[in-house]
Amino acid sequence: MLKQYKKIQVAVDGSKEADIAFSKAVAIAKRNGATLEILHVIDTRSFQNVSSFDSSMVEQVSRDAKTKMEAYYQRALKAGVKEVHYSLEFGSPKVIIGRDFPKKHEIDLIVLGATGLNAVERLLIGSVTEYVSRTASCDVLVCRTEEIAA
Repeated sequence: MLKQYKKIQVAVDGSKEADIAFSKAVAIAKRNGATLEILHVIDTRSFQNVSSFDSSMVEQVSRDAKTKMEAYYQRALKAGVKEVHYSLEFGSPKVIIGRDFPKKHEIDLIVLGATGLNAVERLLIGSVTEYVSRTASCDVLVCRTEEIAA
């Protein structure tokens, strides 16, 4: 039996894998007539290590992320997804992607790339994808390839 997804979350971080996941999430949202929630999490822990912390740095990162999110939003609309939203969140990507955002938005499918941009964190404490696939309370699709079934 095929599940009908109603609210799909796709996590994007600017990596090639995230872009593959985005394309697949768009296709699934179209097939299911689902709402697509595009999510980017700005990891606030990365700012704690900057010795000359400057609020303008956070503002610049936020502006850049918003520009990218707007581009993803437009791509989804252009591809034919009827209902699309995007969110920028601040905090721990693992917790927000895997628990907080899905709960708050009643997500029934999380789509994300097999790896992302943060290789150092992946080596030290495990990947966001691994954490999300283990702890999420809904289905998780981990994308590794660009093939999209029609």
